Amino acid sequence: MTFVPSTFRALHEGWTLTAAALPDGAPAGVAAALADGVPAVVPGEAHLDLRRAGVVDDPFDGDNEAAQQWIGDTAWRFATTFTWSGADAVRHDLVAHGLDTVATVELNGVEVGRTQNMHRSYRWDVREALREGENTLTVTFAAPVPEAEARAARDGALPRTNHHEYNQLRKMACSFGWDWGIDVAGAGIWKPIGLDAWSGVRIAAVRPLVDVVPGADGGHDGLLTVHVEVERDGVRPDADVPLVVTVTDPDGESLHATGTVPAGATTAVVLVTVTDVRRWWPVGHGDQPLYGVEVTAAGGADVAQWAGRVGFRTVEVDTTPDEAGAPFDLRVNGERVLVRGANWIPDHAFLTAIDRDRYARRVADALEANVNLLRVWGGGIYESDDLYDLADSHGLLMWQDFLFACAAYDEGPAMRAEVEAEARENVTRLSPHPSLVIWNGNNENTWGSVDWGWAGRLGGRGWGDAYYSELLPGVLAELDPTRPYSPASPYSFGDYRHPNDERYGTMHVWDVWNRADYTVYAQYRPRFVSEFGFQAPPAWSTLTAVVHDEPLDPFGPQMLVHQKANLGNAKLARGWQGHLPDPATITGWHWTTQLNQAHAIRFGVEHFRSLTPHNTGTILWQLNDSWPVVSWAAVDFAERRKPLWYALRDAYAPRLATLQPRASAEARAAAWEGLEPEPDTLALVLVNDTGEPFAGTFTVTREAFDGTVLAKATLEAAVPARGAATLTVPADVAAFGDPAAEVVVAEPDDAATGFATAYRHGAEVVDQRLDAAPLRVRAEPADGGCLLHVAADSYARDVFCPVDVVDPAATVDDGMVTVRAGRTVTLRVSSAAGDPDAFAAAVRCANDLLAPAEGTRP
Repeated sequence: MTFVPSTFRALHEGWTLTAAALPDGAPAGVAAALADGVPAVVPGEAHLDLRRAGVVDDPFDGDNEAAQQWIGDTAWRFATTFTWSGADAVRHDLVAHGLDTVATVELNGVEVGRTQNMHRSYRWDVREALREGENTLTVTFAAPVPEAEARAARDGALPRTNHHEYNQLRKMACSFGWDWGIDVAGAGIWKPIGLDAWSGVRIAAVRPLVDVVPGADGGHDGLLTVHVEVERDGVRPDADVPLVVTVTDPDGESLHATGTVPAGATTAVVLVTVTDVRRWWPVGHGDQPLYGVEVTAAGGADVAQWAGRVGFRTVEVDTTPDEAGAPFDLRVNGERVLVRGANWIPDHAFLTAIDRDRYARRVADALEANVNLLRVWGGGIYESDDLYDLADSHGLLMWQDFLFACAAYDEGPAMRAEVEAEARENVTRLSPHPSLVIWNGNNENTWGSVDWGWAGRLGGRGWGDAYYSELLPGVLAELDPTRPYSPASPYSFGDYRHPNDERYGTMHVWDVWNRADYTVYAQYRPRFVSEFGFQAPPAWSTLTAVVHDEPLDPFGPQMLVHQKANLGNAKLARGWQGHLPDPATITGWHWTTQLNQAHAIRFGVEHFRSLTPHNTGTILWQLNDSWPVVSWAAVDFAERRKPLWYALRDAYAPRLATLQPRASAEARAAAWEGLEPEPDTLALVLVNDTGEPFAGTFTVTREAFDGTVLAKATLEAAVPARGAATLTVPADVAAFGDPAAEVVVAEPDDAATGFATAYRHGAEVVDQRLDAAPLRVRAEPADGGCLLHVAADSYARDVFCPVDVVDPAATVDDGMVTVRAGRTVTLRVSSAAGDPDAFAAAVRCANDLLAPAEGTRP
């Protein structure tokens, strides 16, 4: 969050929660339980306080979501008492860093402020309301669901997705529910609140903007432009305010620069040149040196301070039209970054339950899956500095949406004022972070305005475009012109272009999942895919901890509470058709759907990456979950990595070998004008997203499932750094003699190249003659867990050990591994409690689905 000065005193103790007004539908007994209030944690949220007090059960469990809808219909009051003494400070400000959402704030019965926006902070001078000794502070929140409905009734409803009028409030959209999110719209003091006692001047804002220019001897110099805004206490005489900026390099060496805020002014700019600067790079491109920045402002005898850190780099996005349309080409320090991304949603439905350690584990999940960019989606929040700090340290690039998602938004003066205030605050707050490389105006609203039938429902009202085309780029041009801005995702960067045209800029691919088979990914040639995904349930132990249907069934009532997508489980069933056999048991359903999700995304990512450099990036929907739910996530809410995570890690490897169908020159010459030719060859496509060129050989074989080599060739390859190469596989190797019992395999002759083995199957699992029991697994105890030595007597697809069914706390280092006949792989299981033999028994593969007794293991 925003830098907190030493003059700030948090008021986080002694809070109670009461219902200011209960709805008619509140459960019996709630009024009595809340009569005297329940203890409240600040920062916190009403749902969590009610849970701790035993007033409600776990909101995530069973069908409790429906039973607890009264919480969002209730007006909540938080109250505390604290002691205060006037001391020597001139100003005493009450500062609320985050109130969710429509609130009235009273100090000793005197109203000191009203709030309308959870995405910004508020500051009130409360000198006149404070008393020596005991003081009472109350924050009363309007019931969010009725408040949103009342505004829609008063001002007119606007088009949106989902079932609440979430676009009427500047509140986290997905708190009202989403197609992966639980409906827990509530209220709370979700960021610190307290008193800031100060005199003279305070530092109101700092924007340390960076640039890099050529330096001496071929090096680089860093230019730091520090914009400082101060506030005077209003009592002492207006005078010059001296400023000192100290920059400390990663070795601890410091340099200083000075400036002045003139009398009568509130802002100044201090320039600092860092010679021979060490540049900050994205992960996989270089190191991440960070420079400390400290600003001091002297107001008479009083000194105000601000501290942060920056990384010196340049960033741009090239959307210049070319012969194929217009790219979306992200460049850091002038070097192209091929984006291997994932979309990010709030990592917990209750934001105050997310701590820095949880953020760190998600960053590890991303980095270990070879993800180099997270897109913070526009239905969530302007993410925490904890997440951004971690991204800065690890070179994980960040794309931040402004908070508009899947809806039209009012452009009237009141809403516009709130949007501008939140944008100014958050652009300033996030400006120091080198990991932040893109600001994006909205999620799918521009697309929605064209394709979702809004025109007939708007009645001539604006739908938010004034924000995306004028207000937000204007704020960025004023406050932070160092970062690129995209008006929307998807967006085609040009007049008279459909917002989701694959030829231009960014696109979202959602016909796959909603209505099309995942092989349709191969029909696209996008320049950049900023959303695409496929669903599956969470890990078995995550699912069964909250779903208690008897018997457990995909369409059981509690299961459907934990499946928010429209026709979600029906789409899962349609999605495996033609790929995997129909499962006969619930455990078979679980494995089938998880496996199909992994197959779908691996198929899509490998196709998109094979188009490098025509395609410059993909951003999977989604990395994480906000509660235990059937969803598109790679890592579930309980922090368990789904099979998708392992498939994504392999498909996102910096060096990727993939076998792809391609049209020969002859096929292209014979194609009718404007039509794509039918693929008639098989190609080995090598993508080299590293800084070193590759030269070497691959052995390509066509093999029977028993390991018999049927055809073989050696291919010479040369791939430039950050580039790709396409090699045609000889026809005798590529042509299947028996598609149901053969596989084409491309393997680097030097195992140390970083390229993994690539596979091309002649048929889907459902049509293959795979041995239904191809594995022998031997467990060996090891420090901290065990080793599973997995040997294949016949070709085994997608070997995976769902370790959580043995020990919910266990993890495994590898998964979704294909093992050829006569070969062995070793999986390392980390577990303090699990029986090694039980882990061995849990190992399964895609072949299992062909067994007569399919699905007997989760």
